[in-house]
Amino acid sequence: MATKAATKDKKDVKAAEWMYEIIRRPLVTEKTANGSANNQVTFEVSMTASKPQIKAAVETLFGVKVAGVNTLIQKGKTKMFKGTRAFRSDMKKAVVRLEPGQTIDVGQTA
Repeated sequence: MATKAATKDKKDVKAAEWMYEIIRRPLVTEKTANGSANNQVTFEVSMTASKPQIKAAVETLFGVKVAGVNTLIQKGKTKMFKGTRAFRSDMKKAVVRLEPGQTIDVGQTA
């Protein structure tokens, strides 16, 4: 009887399709690698994603506790590709701060 009550109390959240659409990919640069010292991971997210949606998606998909989410929109810029002017798309980034002791491995394993 105690085990049934314990399983009902735990929040059993399954990953939904919208969570995979919100979190597009992790961003791995020198600047974001420095954030890992402060328990931060940076993701490219959907332009329409809100902070609570990003928090729920990261907690569910990666099984970690999130302390906070900061977002920014990086405006696209004009670049030259083989003599032709092109425009990069805008993108939204989310800097996710994890609780102490929580980690997400975004590196490639060979």
